[in-house]
Amino acid sequence: MAPRLPHPPRPDPRRALRALPALLLTTLALAGPLLAPHSVDTPVTAPYAPPGGAALLGGDQLGRDVLSRLLHGGSALAASALLVAVVVTAVAAVIGCFAVLSRRLGGLVERTADVAILLPAVLGVMLLAMAWPGGGRWTVVLAAVVLGVPYAVRVVAGAAAPLATAGFVEAAAAGGEHLTHLALREILPNLRAVVAVLFGLRFVEAVYVVSMAGFLQIGPQPPAADWALMIRENAGGILLNPWAVVAPSITIGLLAISVNLATTARPAAGARRGRPDVSTP
Repeated sequence: MAPRLPHPPRPDPRRALRALPALLLTTLALAGPLLAPHSVDTPVTAPYAPPGGAALLGGDQLGRDVLSRLLHGGSALAASALLVAVVVTAVAAVIGCFAVLSRRLGGLVERTADVAILLPAVLGVMLLAMAWPGGGRWTVVLAAVVLGVPYAVRVVAGAAAPLATAGFVEAAAAGGEHLTHLALREILPNLRAVVAVLFGLRFVEAVYVVSMAGFLQIGPQPPAADWALMIRENAGGILLNPWAVVAPSITIGLLAISVNLATTARPAAGARRGRPDVSTP
């Protein structure tokens, strides 16, 4: 009789609803400059003016519209965090699958991750900024990638270790399949859920690192519109116009939380792992 293949999992509307806030916030952060009512560097109110009139969220320390700067300030941060998360997740997924099949590579990954975890992110960013003073935001992106890959590889390798000794992998190896085939065709497709969760965690970490660097003025410089830089610039007037500090703080938190919730949504109950069931009834 013909092999019986598993039915594909049905779409879960709850997962789509959990991903919707992340999609909306990311789109708003990237397309925000098109919606801003004022220029980012043109004063429209008195310094630290309260909300109202031409500025719905009031003015900042120079009287610039907080809402306009808020809409302009998220595109670079979201794009940087997205780039870091994609690169770190992709590199870690590939190396992690190879690490469980090669004892030498696995040992190297473990030792490198142990060293990288001990290095604080802020110290790594500052060291790289000193070595590459003209790098700007690319310095922060590179530091986030370099510091994030070793830990992410270890996470993937830990999840892939049981699969390396699974029957279908051993059968493929006994059939003469190359190491690349075993890693990318046999193990990696079974780590989709792990890779999705890892992407969310790396995005949150990237938002944290990029925001921290912006607050320390490593990367974006005044008068650039940046959420973390807005917090630093307007901290002295938080009692006069709290929205100049509270609004960018909330948006940073919501962006990180929403993406993390979207990527940690559990797959549908009918989802399966491993090889399709080819047993006959």
